[in-house]
Parts: sequence; C-alpha cells; structure tokens
Amino acid sequence: MATNIKRIIYFHQRLDATATRVKSLRSDMDMTRYSFDAPEEENWAEMARSHGYHACARTEMRDPWFPDANLIARAPNLLAVCSLGAGYDVIDVDACTKAGILVCNQSGANKEAVAEHALGFMLALSKKMVSADRAMRRQKNLERFLYTGNDLLGKTVGIIGLGNIGSRVAELCKGLFKMDVLAYDPYLTKEQITSRNGTKVELNELLERADYVTVHCPRTEETFGLIGYEQIARMKPSAYFVNTSRGGTYKEDDLVRALKDKKIAGAGIDVFMEEPPPTDHPLMAFDNVIVSPHNAGITHEAMANVSVVSADQWVDIFEGKVPPRLINPKAWPRYSERFERILGFKPQPLG
Repeated sequence: MATNIKRIIYFHQRLDATATRVKSLRSDMDMTRYSFDAPEEENWAEMARSHGYHACARTEMRDPWFPDANLIARAPNLLAVCSLGAGYDVIDVDACTKAGILVCNQSGANKEAVAEHALGFMLALSKKMVSADRAMRRQKNLERFLYTGNDLLGKTVGIIGLGNIGSRVAELCKGLFKMDVLAYDPYLTKEQITSRNGTKVELNELLERADYVTVHCPRTEETFGLIGYEQIARMKPSAYFVNTSRGGTYKEDDLVRALKDKKIAGAGIDVFMEEPPPTDHPLMAFDNVIVSPHNAGITHEAMANVSVVSADQWVDIFEGKVPPRLINPKAWPRYSERFERILGFKPQPLG
C-alpha cells in the first residue's frame, strides 16, 4: 500500500538543520534523528519503515549503520541514501544500485570551505608559519632567517581532480596568485579543464612540474592508494603535498617515508584512514607537516549551505524528480518501479 508520509532517518546532530528545513518545506515529509545508543531493535524498526537515510561522515558512523548490503536487507522501503558531504565512501554504492536505491552526495555545497583550507595549507607551509610558531614557543632568541619562506605568486599548482572543489582551488590560485594550474582528471576533456582555469596533463607530468600538489578526488577503487612513494618521489624536493579529499587516496606510510627521505618539502593533511588519527601518528612527528582533523569542509557558512542543499535534494527526491547530485543513475529503472509501488506515483524519467 502506498504511503503518504515520506520518512527519512539520520543519526547525527549535524543534520538537525537539514531536518528542520525539510519539515518547513513539506508537511508530508518527516526527517527524524535517532540515537546510535538506542537499543538496536528500535533503530532497526525505524530503518525498516524509512524511505530515506541520510548517513553521517565515517568519523561519526558506527556499525551496523553503514549503508551496506546488510542494512539494505533490513530496510525494504528504503529508496535513497544521501551522504553528509561530497564524499560518499561510507555508502556501498554497488549494493544500493543492485537494490534500486539512489545514492546522492552534497557535492559543491562546501567547496569554498575546502578550497580555502587547501589554499591555507599551501600558504602556511610556504611561509613556514606553523614551524616558526612552534619554534618560537620552545626557544629564545630565534634566528628568524631560518624560517625564510616562499611566495605563491607565479608558482605551479597541480590539482588532482578538477570537480567542484578542485575547480575552485584552480580559480583561487590563478586569480589571486597568477599560478600556472596543471590538472589531472581523466574524466574531463582538455576543453573542459581549460574552461576551469587549468591545463590538462597526465599524473606523472603534474607531479614532476608542480610546486604544490593538492588532491581533490573522491575515494573510489580507482583512486584508493593513488599517491604512494613512487608518485611522491617524482615531485620536486621543494614541493609540498596537500590532501583535503579522503583518507586512502594516499598511502600514509609512504608519505612518512618520503618525508624522512626529504623527497618533498612538507605536507598539509586533513584526511586519514583512521579518523581521528592517533596522537602518535608518524606524520605528526614532522615540523614540516600540518594536520587537521578532517574539518576542511566544516565552517559555519559551509554547514549552513549544506543543510539547504541537502534538504532541497530530499524534497526533489520525494517529489519524484531526478536529484541534482545523483551518483548511481544505473539504479533508476529498478528505483522507479520501487518508488511507484511504495509511494504510489511514478518518478520522472531519468533522461
């Protein structure tokens, strides 16, 4: 029997603003927060009747609430799963596609925050701000010329992944500092990359030419372990490595080894395989490494924008529209059948 109320379940308070907006926009939609600490049977009962699931980030996620085949098997009414931000590696996309469940992200909603964070890493590393700050706090009569930095003006930046965030980084680097922008993105044409302020190159050329290498691709099977020792060793000894994308897109042990071998000048890292990383993580032993707790996309402005974008996407989904940030269009045929059976009307055609 078709239902009138479209139910969305979530577990983290960061999504409260999204829920408030959803409820303000549609009286026939209910987005409710449940607790990881509640009895599992209670949460499973709610998951079983929910039509949407808004997952939180991996850092906050707990088993068994990852959107995977096990969860899907216990959620017969689930029509769509959304990620908290641009990344969607917490979601088993293949399992969702097979089951006729849409997967959506919030790509672009926090691009300004992440792009500025990446640029902040580049500036702080080049100007040796953090290492100088640390030195001033532990020794007197500091020799200031020991911390002579470099300007970004006219340098070369290599951007791996020229999507929403990478494109904004390119715009900032080219506009503010007149940098030469190299881009590696196998899914974009030369013309598309040119229109986004970049020059299309292969990965090895980017690594060899860039003064700054910054990663802005999602974590997928293709990008997992993309940057290892071999790739870092191709970089200039004076170059910096920046990653604000996802843990796993670079090999942490290899970066540690490269830094020990002085293959590069330093690194700015916002993402790790284990988040938060332990305080004795090897990367934290280097004065020429700046770390942050995967908070590049967390600013007051970004969170406000994400809540609007994600709420509007949920409304689109349950109005039967094609959502703007659909990850798995292959799910659409089966999804359409399930959508009509569960909600009582047909969604729009994908094309």
